Amino acid sequence: MSQFSAEDEAELQSLLRQLLRSTKERISGAPSVEYAEEILLHLEETDKNFHNYEFVRYLRQYVESSLGAVIDEETDSCARGEGHAIGTGQDTLVHAVTRKTREAAEYKQMMQTLKNTMMVVVESLINKFEEDQLKKEEMHRKSQHEKSSSHYTDNCSDSDSSFNQSYAFIKHEQLQVIADKLDPSRPKEVRWEALQSLCCAPPSDVLSCESWSGLRRNLSAALADPDPDLSDKVLRFFAKTFSSCPLSVTRDIYTSLAKSLENDFLYRKVSFPAASDGLDASRQDMARLLKQMRLLNDFQKEVTSFWIRHPEKYMEEIVESTLSLLSLCSVPGVEPHGADRTLGPLHLLSLLDTKATWFKKWMHGYYSRTVVLRLLERKYKSVIIAAVQQCVHYCEKSEPAGDDTTDLSYAMEHQQISPIQRMVYTGRELDYVYFVHSLCVLGRLLMYTNGRKLFPIRLHNRRDPVTLTDLVVIFIRIMYQHPKPAFGDATHTDSLSPPSLVMEVLRPLCERVECAVDCLYQPPVLQLLLAPVIALLKGKQPRMKSLESTMIHVADTLARMATTERGLALFLYDRNLLSADGESTSAAHIIVQFTQRLLAMEVVGVLAGPDAHMAVSGAFIFVCRQMYHTCEGLQALRPYGLHGCIAATWRKASAQSERVPTPVAGSPSTLCSQEPTNTVLWEETLLDNLLNFAATPRGLLLLQQTGAINECVTYMFSRFTKKLQVSRCEKFGYGMMVTQVAATAPGAVALHSCGFIQAMVVELWSTLECGREDVRVVHPKSTPMDPIDRSCLKSFLTLVNLLSSPYAAWELLGGQVLPNKSSYNLREMPTSIPDLIDRLIAVNSDAKIHSLFNYEQSHTFGLRLLSVLCCSLDTLLLLEAQYGLGDMLLQAQRDNLTHPDTGEGEFIIDGLSVERNHVLVRMSIIGGPSERRLPPRALAKGSDPYPWPMFCSYPVPRQYILDGPKTSRGRQESELSVFLSSWKEAQQEEGWMDSCRRLYCKAMTTKACAITGNLLCDLLEKAVLHLSSCPAECVFPAMEPSVEVSGAESCGLSPVEQLGLITTVRYGKFLKLLKEDSEADLALLLRRCKDFLSQQRVDTNSDTLYSLRLGSLQPHDWLVSSVFLMTSGDGSRSLALLLRLSRLLSSAFIWPHRLHASVQLPVELGQCGVPAVYWCTAHYVELLLKAEVPLVSSAFRMSGFTPSQMCVQWLGQCFWNYLDWPEVCHYLCTCVVLGPDYQVYMCIAVLKHLQQDVLAHAQTQDLQVFLKEEPITGFKVSSYLEFMEGLERRYRAMVLSDMRSILHKHS
Repeated sequence: MSQFSAEDEAELQSLLRQLLRSTKERISGAPSVEYAEEILLHLEETDKNFHNYEFVRYLRQYVESSLGAVIDEETDSCARGEGHAIGTGQDTLVHAVTRKTREAAEYKQMMQTLKNTMMVVVESLINKFEEDQLKKEEMHRKSQHEKSSSHYTDNCSDSDSSFNQSYAFIKHEQLQVIADKLDPSRPKEVRWEALQSLCCAPPSDVLSCESWSGLRRNLSAALADPDPDLSDKVLRFFAKTFSSCPLSVTRDIYTSLAKSLENDFLYRKVSFPAASDGLDASRQDMARLLKQMRLLNDFQKEVTSFWIRHPEKYMEEIVESTLSLLSLCSVPGVEPHGADRTLGPLHLLSLLDTKATWFKKWMHGYYSRTVVLRLLERKYKSVIIAAVQQCVHYCEKSEPAGDDTTDLSYAMEHQQISPIQRMVYTGRELDYVYFVHSLCVLGRLLMYTNGRKLFPIRLHNRRDPVTLTDLVVIFIRIMYQHPKPAFGDATHTDSLSPPSLVMEVLRPLCERVECAVDCLYQPPVLQLLLAPVIALLKGKQPRMKSLESTMIHVADTLARMATTERGLALFLYDRNLLSADGESTSAAHIIVQFTQRLLAMEVVGVLAGPDAHMAVSGAFIFVCRQMYHTCEGLQALRPYGLHGCIAATWRKASAQSERVPTPVAGSPSTLCSQEPTNTVLWEETLLDNLLNFAATPRGLLLLQQTGAINECVTYMFSRFTKKLQVSRCEKFGYGMMVTQVAATAPGAVALHSCGFIQAMVVELWSTLECGREDVRVVHPKSTPMDPIDRSCLKSFLTLVNLLSSPYAAWELLGGQVLPNKSSYNLREMPTSIPDLIDRLIAVNSDAKIHSLFNYEQSHTFGLRLLSVLCCSLDTLLLLEAQYGLGDMLLQAQRDNLTHPDTGEGEFIIDGLSVERNHVLVRMSIIGGPSERRLPPRALAKGSDPYPWPMFCSYPVPRQYILDGPKTSRGRQESELSVFLSSWKEAQQEEGWMDSCRRLYCKAMTTKACAITGNLLCDLLEKAVLHLSSCPAECVFPAMEPSVEVSGAESCGLSPVEQLGLITTVRYGKFLKLLKEDSEADLALLLRRCKDFLSQQRVDTNSDTLYSLRLGSLQPHDWLVSSVFLMTSGDGSRSLALLLRLSRLLSSAFIWPHRLHASVQLPVELGQCGVPAVYWCTAHYVELLLKAEVPLVSSAFRMSGFTPSQMCVQWLGQCFWNYLDWPEVCHYLCTCVVLGPDYQVYMCIAVLKHLQQDVLAHAQTQDLQVFLKEEPITGFKVSSYLEFMEGLERRYRAMVLSDMRSILHKHS
């Protein structure tokens, strides 16, 4: 059955009609043609009787007869496997047969025949439908006057239906006859018949005929005819043209329709409805205008999707005809005296498209926006003037207290709810929708640069032009004047209320920096936004009708403004506002003062109930949060102690939620259940805002001091697991905040106690060992080509972020033992960091190897993680002291020999042996970029793929140790050396230190290579001696060690310190600074320093922090080791220097052990477990980095890694392994001689030096691994000293003063 006979076509027509009748109820209920088509397309899924329809049965039988033989043949062929291989993803026979059948020629022939036949059948049905309609029109002429139900419906709505687009070919002569018959002088019946014939002709033929100009003129006359039959018929023709013709055709129809409407409004002026009358949409003349405007507006909203494919002149014609029509504006208050106000096209357009959707679409694309703005500027600025005038009029008239805007907005918003459509609209309602339309148009204009250039606007009844600032002020005043929402609770707002509309305008302006600078970042705007806040601070009641909702809108706007750099700077540094005391102040101070009043319940009387108070308080805390979650914002708000206020309020809310009574059966449950819900939400809001203090190093210290860090981290974990956004203003998730929290000991403990670490380890194990459970067996997992598979990379980076800080590593690993079980269950999963090390790194038994499904991949993952962890010398020593990982790796290498029993033979080179070799070299050799060579992890091409020597016992092969920089111990005569040699005679001079600094900077910038060896040691020693002899420079009391420290009397060295001692001596011998017997001298120096530092430690035995627990392992003191090397192993000289240094401010930062749990600090700082180098130095590094090297700051943020973590590691180990030894000495001397604030500038200089590398590795998503593993190649302190001096001039007053304040009460 390949062809259809005439009988088949008749049968198909009958069956199709039967199908449409069966589905009539579904289709008729569809709101649009597109929705009806969707119903038919998915009928099989939604209609259980689908397969019982005769039409469906007929089609099934036809397909079977046409393709049955082909399907049988392909089935047999696939079953035999004759060359029909089943491709990827086609794992069933059905898929293969279906594919081959669709490719067969019989299938294509069947589809073509079926398509042609159905077109004929549908065409016949449509023709019969039109014939029936004509008969009904002739028989029931009077009943065909379609009643216009409202401006939302018209009887042309089916004109774009696909069932009503049949055309007959027509000749040009016939069109000329039709044009003649449409002449207005002809009888109505003749004109109607001509229109009927015209509707059956293809619109493209009509518009291309020679008589189109006359036809167009006659169609316009028919369109304006008072007889609804004629005008409706023309509208049908226009609608059909819009739905079926290209823009080259429809533009003429559109311009004709627009011109016809323009003439109607221009010559047949309709009076604006009086207050008692209103606009009746059922009137014939008004219904005609509404239908025409509706068709015009529908085309406006659709034309943007395709006009870019046509010449620009077509679009210009459409835009210009539209603006020409809309320029016929009538605005209240500007008519000539005594003249009646007329109804304008914008009133009707506003009624149909209240929120100016058409204009938003036209302004969305640059292609059309350029034309619209150009025409508005050159010819049709009156449209914008009318919109501004309407907003001004509404603002001025709504000032009286009797304004019932709520009734208007609610009525217009919900007018479609009633089953009976509205017919009458009052003049006030027309004015209101015109205002809404004008507001939306102006709001869209302000979003674009050329739109803002249209301002200032000069109005008829105002002396001064309206600027951008004036317009925004008008918008805000409109928002303030809106009364309390009715028809519901206080939080209800509808989308047509003035506050909602104004906020829709302000939100996008806040998010676009250029818009905000031009419109919002202006003193009058900020003054007006803060006016109710300042009034409440003064104890006055603002003149507002809905204070709660207004304050929430104000807070929302302020918060969005504060999210940008310019907005935040405006809030913090612009002091053009007057506070409640009448003094000049900034917006930030006003906002935080008001927030404190709210939290202290001092603004309760003016707010309607506790719910409103919580809503307003939460909104203004959120504004403060946009400031204090940045370093510069926290600097400004820190004196107010806002963290303490929020924490106190949270404790009250928490206590209140705990006192909620248990619901009793039979008691009213609504209020009882609502109050606990609100309390819990309020409690979570406060926790969320407290948590955001952890976005900066200083803020994390403040959070820790509130005592709520565990609860905040638990809350963060609950949101992190749900992958929720931090806030509506944040573009990133919680990754960076987790990293910041993990940088400190209490933060790491909180992450562990809340279950975050366990969840992360389990997720990693599931990805690494188990794989995804939803992957089919027929799609086996591909063998990973990278050492760390992409599926595990995110978990790897999360682990690196968590363990990057040595403080976190000590808390999570200190005192923990590895399980080292004799057997492991395959279902057993690690749940902690020690478990993970035991299973992935310390793989030292067959039981561990056999417990891994992917041994090589998983062990490689562990070795890569170990390589990153070992970059922190403190973490390296801890791992070695507790687990002996180095010996394990050496044994694994020994087992990888061809003769492991004898320890002889060649090393078997594979991925694991190469990784182990790299890690062993990294763990065993200390040195900067010019002092050690790390073997690569990849094999080379050629006959010798790995030319680097492997080893299974110490010492490390010489190939990995470089010659290093030449360190001169002799004196080289220079201006600085001469100055230092005359020190004894000039030590009492007041300007000695200034001269020393000047000569040091001069020598560093001119001949830095000469400042090495003994000269640096002399410089450091004499500078410290001079500073320690000056009382103004001594911020700490003098300390004296025990008279004689012996092994029995002294504090013994921990295993970690002993390993650090060995590492230091080995490095010193490599540098040729130490002799063979230096180990005992260094051990004595370490014990003495440990002894006198312990004398100033608080007696504490923390239950939570391992680092503050008695008997815990103590980390190695890298500064003591550095000074010992600088003095060439002179223990007495080193001790004297360190004792004097301990009195100086510099020691608090370059010597982390100096203030560890020190009694010199306030109690809350001494026992918090957060070092000063983190909350002070690292805080200012992040603050200055954002201002001085913004690209690097952004790269860190996008990577989820923090500069503070990297700086804490660099500074904690005195840049060992990252800089060559001379640069380490320069760093120490610079911070002592030039001031401790140079520690901050040094970190900024290093990050600036690494800028290109940081940006590159941020793109490859391995920034943290790069920064930790790679040395800082090419960095010279002398090269960046001038840059650091510039930072000193700009920031010393702030940074150094804050460093000096660490001994005072911290808030």
